[in-house]
Amino acid sequence: MLIALPLHVLAAIIWVGGMFFAYMILRAVAASLLEPPARLALWSQVFKRFFPWVWAAIIVLLSSGLWMTFVEFGGMKNAGKHIHLMLTLGIIMMLLFLHLFFAYYRKLNTALAAKDIPAAEQQLNKIRRMVGVNLILGLVTAVVASAGRFI
Repeated sequence: MLIALPLHVLAAIIWVGGMFFAYMILRAVAASLLEPPARLALWSQVFKRFFPWVWAAIIVLLSSGLWMTFVEFGGMKNAGKHIHLMLTLGIIMMLLFLHLFFAYYRKLNTALAAKDIPAAEQQLNKIRRMVGVNLILGLVTAVVASAGRFI
């Protein structure tokens, strides 16, 4: 637990914090300062640097979470309802990210390479909506993780 729990929390902070920054701050600034071609290029590069951190966070969250569940709690049957909910929400978030990455992000980069700005904007809007949903799920998961056992 001494290693798994801090790694688990750090991975969640990196993923959810990154989404919060991108969605709440960077999105508004980029939209107000940059024309579509430059804004789309910015986002492509931001995602290129952020998504490896998300992949690492997913690996750490899954491995540390399952390790704590099975080694510390003796399996799901002994874990509290908040652990079940946290795992369910986390898996949904991971599946949404996989879809975002393998569908929308790839199409964004393909459209940018073809200089198809309208198609790239369409993919960026899909990514924005998906990140918004995942951000809400991530914040709810953080509340469940931190306060769930007291409810």
